[in-house]
Amino acid sequence: MVVCGGGPAGVTAAIAAARRGAKTLLLEAHGCLGGIWTAGLLAYLLDTNNKQGILREILERIAQFESQASGKPAALATCCDPEVVKIVLEQMCQEATVLIQYHTRVCGAVVDRASQHRLTHVIAESKSGREAFAGKVFIDCTGDGDLGALSGCRFAFGEPQTGLGQPMSMICLVTGLTPSDVRPYYRQPGDDWAGPKDRLRLEMEKGGHSPSYAKPSLFHVRDDLFLLMANHEYGVRGTNARDVTTATLRARAELHRLIHGLRSLGGVWKNLRLVATAEQIGVREGRRIVGLYEITAEDLQAGRRHRDAVCRVTFPVDVHALDPKREKGIEKAAFKAKAYDIPLRALIAKDVRGMMMAGRCISGDFLAHSSYRVTGNAAAMGEAAGRVAAAAALDGRLPEEIPCPLPPT
Repeated sequence: MVVCGGGPAGVTAAIAAARRGAKTLLLEAHGCLGGIWTAGLLAYLLDTNNKQGILREILERIAQFESQASGKPAALATCCDPEVVKIVLEQMCQEATVLIQYHTRVCGAVVDRASQHRLTHVIAESKSGREAFAGKVFIDCTGDGDLGALSGCRFAFGEPQTGLGQPMSMICLVTGLTPSDVRPYYRQPGDDWAGPKDRLRLEMEKGGHSPSYAKPSLFHVRDDLFLLMANHEYGVRGTNARDVTTATLRARAELHRLIHGLRSLGGVWKNLRLVATAEQIGVREGRRIVGLYEITAEDLQAGRRHRDAVCRVTFPVDVHALDPKREKGIEKAAFKAKAYDIPLRALIAKDVRGMMMAGRCISGDFLAHSSYRVTGNAAAMGEAAGRVAAAAALDGRLPEEIPCPLPPT
C-alpha cells in the first residue's frame, strides 16, 4: 500500500500499516517526516490528552530522547523540539520497516474506470524523474487532498458563503530569551488564553511593528528555545503554488521585522535571535475530499457518537479570521462544540475506490474542519486509516468492507 504525505497523519498511517504486515511505501515531498511538526516548525501538538496508540508512543519516545540528552527525568510534553521529532519519527518508521522516499511529490493518479473507478497507481515526480507506484490501497495524507483531487474525487474548499480559506501562518524558532523574564508573554497551564498574547502584541507594537496575527503566541520548548507564531497570510490558497510562494515571502520578511523590533527594545528582548523560519508555511485550509460520511457542524453541536469511530475530538471550533479588515485574530464561534467522534466512513473516498484520507483533508464541512484539523486528531486518524488499509490490502478487500473497530495489533 502507498501513503502519500509524511506529516502527522501519514507517519502514523504508515507505521500502523507496516506493523500489521502490509508492505508500505511512504512518499514525502520534503526531506524529513513530520510535516507541520518539523518542516513547518510547529511541534506543538494539540488535542492529544485523550489519545493513546502511536501518538502516545511518539510523545514517549520524544520524552526519552530529551531525557537522554539532558540527563533529566523523562517528562511528556506537547511542545517539542522539531529536530527531535524528526529523528524519532524516522526511527519509528524504520523499525516498522516502512519504505520512505523523500523529495517526492504526488503529481498524478491512474484510475481504472472499468473497475468501478478503482485507484491503481499514484504518479510522483522527484530527482529520479516521473514514477508510477502501484498499490492495493492508497491513503491521501497530503493535507491539501492532492491525491484525491488528482484521482477525480469531488472536494470542497473554504467557507461556503465566501470561498475563503483560513489564513496561513509561518512559524519560527527563537532563542536568547530567559523564561522567567518573558513569563508574562507566554502561556502555561492555568493561564488565561488572551493575556500573554495581547501583552506580546503590545511589545511588538512598541518595537514599531503590528503583527498580522493579532494574537501572537510564544511557546516554550526548553531552556531559551521558543516557538513563535505571529503571522497570518490572508486570502491565499494552499493549493496554488503562486499563492504559497507569495505568502512565504511576505511571512518570512514580517517575522524578521518583528524580531528586530522586539530586540530594539532591549530589556528582556536584548538577546532575542531568530534561528530558523519554517521550510513550509503552515497551511490551515486545503481540499476536503468527499467521503462516505461528511462531518458537519451539527455533529459538533450534538457531540455525535458513531459505531465506526476512529477518533474522539475535544478541540473547539477554531476559525482563524478570514478577513483582516474585520478581525485579525480568531473568529467568534457561533456555538460551543461538544466532544464528538470521527467515523471511519469520513476517511473513505466516495468517488474513487481503494483510497482513504487522513488528516485535515478528510470529509467534513468548513466549521467541523476548523476543529478536527489539529495534529493530535490527524495522528489518530492516520493510525486508524493505516490499520484499516492494511487489513484491506492483505485480505484483497476495499476499506469500506473492513469491520471497524479493528482489534488491537
